[in-house]
Amino acid sequence: MDFYIAGPPLVALLSGVAILIWPRLLNYIVAFYLILFGLLGLLPLLNG
Repeated sequence: MDFYIAGPPLVALLSGVAILIWPRLLNYIVAFYLILFGLLGLLPLLNG
């Protein structure tokens, strides 16, 4: 089993369950997602 491929769907599933249980958590999950993928998108530009 390749954990790299299973990673994003697993994170999405756990995030969805967490949002159902604690709706206020949605703001933090969205903010974390945007910050993380924004930094990952800029990382190649910063290293070059």
